[in-house]
Amino acid sequence: MSGIERPRRLRRTPALRRLVAETSLEPRHLVLPMFVADGLSEPREIGSMPGVFQHSLDSLRKAAVEAVEAGVGGLMLFGVPKPEDKDPEGSQASAPAGILNRGLRALAAEVGDATVVMADTCLDEFTDHGHCGVLDAAGAVDNDATLLRYVEMALAQADAGADLLGTSGMMDGQVGAIREALDEAGRTDTAILAYAAKYSSAFYGPFREAVASSLQGDRRTYQQDAANRRESIHELELDLEQGADIVMVKPAMAYLDILRDVADRSPVPVAAYQISGEYSMITAAAERGWIDRRAAILESLTGIRRAGADIVLTYWATEAARWLWRP
Repeated sequence: MSGIERPRRLRRTPALRRLVAETSLEPRHLVLPMFVADGLSEPREIGSMPGVFQHSLDSLRKAAVEAVEAGVGGLMLFGVPKPEDKDPEGSQASAPAGILNRGLRALAAEVGDATVVMADTCLDEFTDHGHCGVLDAAGAVDNDATLLRYVEMALAQADAGADLLGTSGMMDGQVGAIREALDEAGRTDTAILAYAAKYSSAFYGPFREAVASSLQGDRRTYQQDAANRRESIHELELDLEQGADIVMVKPAMAYLDILRDVADRSPVPVAAYQISGEYSMITAAAERGWIDRRAAILESLTGIRRAGADIVLTYWATEAARWLWRP
């Protein structure tokens, strides 16, 4: 057997495997999505996402401190208004006293110097029809009218202390409209995380419970079709031209080919969102004893990093960060 190549030599011990590992996973790579709900006095667990909560302002602060102490890279905040506060325009999204902007101020005050405070800049949680924009007379999402609302929302979030705005609505021209408005308002340091490739996905289901979505119909007219690959590069190029500071692929695990394509072409950092359905699948299988929970979580996160993500949004961010600090 002389002359045989033996790659297994470098897999023999944990120390050897660690030495030659091509992909690293560190706490700083992880971002924790968080939900703050109006009217809560204590956190409320989300039924389809065991271990994830809608937070009160107090529990939001506590969870944020825990995440920062674990070393996570950032916090992405979503707001959940009271049902009676929703309207066709999503007015609470830009109201200074709206729950999302109150939550952003709380995070900025509590941990703002120690982490990156990110805001979801989208209307879907705040509209009574559940779409990511305002509707025209025919009931379709009006792209350009929606941009005006995104601008108002972005300025309110920047005023509330957000470092990074997540443009998740998939409206044409959203990054450029927000960048121009921020610059005109003197908010040149506020960065934009562009959802460059956001696909219409069945894996969003648990998220809609998390934000108490009022969606009627679907979002296929503005989110990308799962059958398309080249289109994501077109979207990427448009967002880069309009001033995106970071670009994102969402979902992550079912779109690793898209993530690789984007990472190969992007001159700016690339993020990927391990979404609610991905979280819930692993959680449910682990609860039934079908898979090793910790191993599956870390393998899935490493796979997303290996595919090209510099940043991974995951509901396991705090827990995984603790494991990585103390393996």
